[in-house]
Amino acid sequence: MKKLKKRFIIPAVVFILGMCALIGAIYVVGENQEQQNRTNAKLNAMTYAEHIHGELMDGIGVTDTLKQVVISCDGNINKFYDVAANMMDDSMQSIQIAPNGVVTAIYPEDMNESGKIDLINDSDRGEISRYARDNDTVIMQGPFELKQGGYGIAVRNPVYLKDENGKKSFWGFTIVIVKVPEIFSNSVEALSNFGYKYSLQKCASPWDDMYEWVYGSKKELNDPVIYDFDVHGDKWRLEILPKSGFYNNKYLIYMFIGGVIIVLLLTGLTAALIFINENRKNFKRLAMTDTLTGIYNRRGFDDQVEQYMRQNPQKHCVVAMLDIDDFKLVNDMYGHAAGDDVLKKLAESMKQYFSKDAILGRNGGDEFSIFMPDCTVEEVTPFLKKFTEETRKFYCKGEAHTFTISLGFAEYPVLADERSQLMRCADMALYGVKMHGKNGCMAYRKGDQVKSHAKLGFAMKDIIDNLPGAFIVYRADKENDEILLANSELLRLTGCKNMDELLAYTGKSFCNLIRPDEQESCQKSIWSQINGGHSNDYIFFHMRKADGTYISVLDHGRIVDSVHNGRVFYVMIMDLKSLHRHYGDRLELEEK
Repeated sequence: MKKLKKRFIIPAVVFILGMCALIGAIYVVGENQEQQNRTNAKLNAMTYAEHIHGELMDGIGVTDTLKQVVISCDGNINKFYDVAANMMDDSMQSIQIAPNGVVTAIYPEDMNESGKIDLINDSDRGEISRYARDNDTVIMQGPFELKQGGYGIAVRNPVYLKDENGKKSFWGFTIVIVKVPEIFSNSVEALSNFGYKYSLQKCASPWDDMYEWVYGSKKELNDPVIYDFDVHGDKWRLEILPKSGFYNNKYLIYMFIGGVIIVLLLTGLTAALIFINENRKNFKRLAMTDTLTGIYNRRGFDDQVEQYMRQNPQKHCVVAMLDIDDFKLVNDMYGHAAGDDVLKKLAESMKQYFSKDAILGRNGGDEFSIFMPDCTVEEVTPFLKKFTEETRKFYCKGEAHTFTISLGFAEYPVLADERSQLMRCADMALYGVKMHGKNGCMAYRKGDQVKSHAKLGFAMKDIIDNLPGAFIVYRADKENDEILLANSELLRLTGCKNMDELLAYTGKSFCNLIRPDEQESCQKSIWSQINGGHSNDYIFFHMRKADGTYISVLDHGRIVDSVHNGRVFYVMIMDLKSLHRHYGDRLELEEK
């Protein structure tokens, strides 16, 4: 039920979170998109408002030019039509002069005669014209419908003349009627080409704050970008809005569809990963579990113990190794089915007897291991003794038969620095029980290694100690070259009184027998020979003695696979000085 919930709930959560993230992302993208589009629109509004300002100033410039002509002619323009014709362009409807505020001359004359009016007193134009006269400022009035068709804006520029005393007097107006939108056609056309809707507005008079629509693709825009600007005191406003709006809805829709597809893929991937992980855990459990007994196999046991010791390097713990006495006899006499029953009975009693904190494992065959965390040998000895002495039975053909076990145990970190070494100590203790008649329980003690070396696959102690030369055995491991055995001749050669002294000054490492500056080259030579297919040829080095001095030696070894210790080196070490002393002449002849 729990697995089913995990398979459905977690993907559902991933889907919900994914959709929330997608919606949030779309919102952020939309906001960023709007901000970017608004920024671009503001820049375009500012740019084209300045263009429109410049185009209107061109119209005002015509009135300024005409104004200078009037002033230079002292108010008399005899050739107005010629001057106006030279200044006329397509953006203008007409050019006019209005002495004393009354329009008297219009160019071109065709269809403009009716436009001759008294600007100062006109009901529609009088107020703003008087404002221009009294304040000596250019005013722009409109847009208004032209009689000739279309719309225009009147630009009126007041002209003042000075008499001989320097006193200024109002002469009249120079006027240009500019066409809308021709006067700023380039700007509005560019805005349209860039994909903007726009609205150009102006205040009816300099003292008015109400904007009137002048020209645009639309009179009213929804939430546009606004840019205000002045033209000779007249207030103008340009509003622009992207035709597709500030949000690109099509892009956001595509993004949403793509995001939904990704979320669905992630949801499916999550469901697949959960399924794969569950199967991986099942496979891992099967790979680490002994199928017959249901406890850890050797690999599983080692992994669990390694993990505990790595996480709790300072805590004391105890490892016990046990096996069934005369198990081969059980198989031979009662059959393998009975043997399997015995193994299961023992595993079941281990599960019942030891706490859940203990790690139980079957190493293979009838050999089992027990790891007890956070305890010492003294604390568990009575407990293990009682477990060993329990009566155990198995049944064959309806008859009950008893079987016994032998158990050895050792403590970390008192007797070992790491798991494999601790396991070997417990194994040695178990072997000690076997040597004392089986069906017992024994803790490993320092000094037991000599008695147990026979189980390492070596010859008897007295043979080793009487070999005609220095002999040493160490582990064939670049990272852990632990010394396992040394005979009395090697102890004599190194100046050690016993095995413990040798292990103490070398730190149990064979590498520490070699002079420090030669260690790397010696190790490289040994392993290059091994990797090249040789079992290990002669190696020359200076060996460190217990008193810190060095002697020159020859090392000749063989790499061997040991049942209990894996790959080991069997090595004979010869004193080079002694060889030269006894065989120097012969060696020289051989060399010749």
